[in-house]
Amino acid sequence: MSFKTFIKSLSFTLFVFGFAGWLYIVLSATFHPETLDWQLTHLTPWLREDTFGIISFGVSLISFFVWNLIKYSEKSS
Repeated sequence: MSFKTFIKSLSFTLFVFGFAGWLYIVLSATFHPETLDWQLTHLTPWLREDTFGIISFGVSLISFFVWNLIKYSEKSS
């Protein structure tokens, strides 16, 4: 497996799970907005639900960009 294939697979996986995390927070904010400032888990007291949503969106956005960049660079080659 080449390095490019590894990065393409990793970026797609991060895109999917980042989007799923963001979608979870969007649905949570829609039906239970009072929980956004709650702690996400007891293992990370600094990570709140709204912060997790922002991080998930950022990871999803960057990963989708990298995945498409690699995908279209392979087509043009």
